[in-house]
Amino acid sequence: MADLLIQGGQVLDPGQGLKGQFDVAVSQGRISQIAPHIDPREADRVVDVSGKVVAPGLIDLHAHVYAGVRTVGVNENCLMPDLAGVQSGVTTLLDPGSGGCYNFSGFTRFLVPAARTRVFALINIARNGLFGMPEITQREDIDLEGTIKCVEQNKPTVLGVKLRMAGPVLDIFGIEAARLAKRAARETGTRLMVHIGDSREEKPHANRLTQQLLAEVMEPGDIVTHLCTHHAGGVMHQDGTVIPELLDAMKAGVILDPAHGRHNFKFDIARRQLDQGVRPDTISTDIGLTNWKATVHSMAETMSKFLAVGLSLEDVILRTTANPAKALGMADTLGALAVGREADVSVLDVVEGEWEFTDSSGARFKGAQAIVPVVTVRAGEVIAPDWGPHPWGWLPAPGPRGRGQL
Repeated sequence: MADLLIQGGQVLDPGQGLKGQFDVAVSQGRISQIAPHIDPREADRVVDVSGKVVAPGLIDLHAHVYAGVRTVGVNENCLMPDLAGVQSGVTTLLDPGSGGCYNFSGFTRFLVPAARTRVFALINIARNGLFGMPEITQREDIDLEGTIKCVEQNKPTVLGVKLRMAGPVLDIFGIEAARLAKRAARETGTRLMVHIGDSREEKPHANRLTQQLLAEVMEPGDIVTHLCTHHAGGVMHQDGTVIPELLDAMKAGVILDPAHGRHNFKFDIARRQLDQGVRPDTISTDIGLTNWKATVHSMAETMSKFLAVGLSLEDVILRTTANPAKALGMADTLGALAVGREADVSVLDVVEGEWEFTDSSGARFKGAQAIVPVVTVRAGEVIAPDWGPHPWGWLPAPGPRGRGQL
């Protein structure tokens, strides 16, 4: 007897090549059966998802959710984990360095135990994380030994180290900051994620430092985030071609993550990259309190934007399930629908129409499909979505011919 039956949906699990109409049974928080038809009388609870997409639980590799430790409306910039997570169709989040070694303990002591969403983190190489911006204004703002100790003490919640290659750190440290962050990652046996793109100051040497970063510091399994930024320090030449260091890094196994955010996703750049054979390995939001209802909105809407860029539905689900699971070193436990695994499932609807999206530069572009969350299952628990980030709910803004369809 199953505790839960997810019935009638179109299963789409690109990481395993699983596609078609299947029922999914859940017992004691784990997937117990996947079959074309499972007798509903054999389940205590049946959730009919006919006509919807049943995907592995979505994973957001870049979500700022170290919330509740600052004052909302004054200096809080993180979203509550479950609002970015299970209430938005996402079962697993990685916080990318909101906290540093001087203030991280609240994350594991208070935030993780209270969240229904599975939450991991990176430790910012800046000792105070993003509690003050810019986070590095002097050399003393990096405590290498403290960072290494903090990573070790907080495993397995902490999975690596984060550096923002933006702001004063470029002048104070240059490429040395990346080398220090990489040393912390290497000594703890974890990964390094580096933010590229300087939206606050157009520093002429940012481009050169990004080239050095990719050629000299980043190793297979490390993550470069904000792939589609249009700011200094990005990966595009002025003529719109991709820098060769990025192509070399791709071949070497460096993970390319777009991380939308307020400042670092430009539609035209994403299209140019795709035309040149550069596809992101993952899709993430860089969501936080300040962009949840402005520009980013949700993982579902970010996925919809990449459909508009030119990726297929299978492409975007692969980049929000199996690929980020692999990037986290958890391909054997996350990112797939498989018997025996914890039952993390994202049920989605793909709505046809004329939709209008906005990128981080304010440019508008159109798409023909919008993804919205229908229901989330996290370790067997059924969770309904929040109302959504727009006044009208989850769907993005309608295009000119679609006005009035909401």
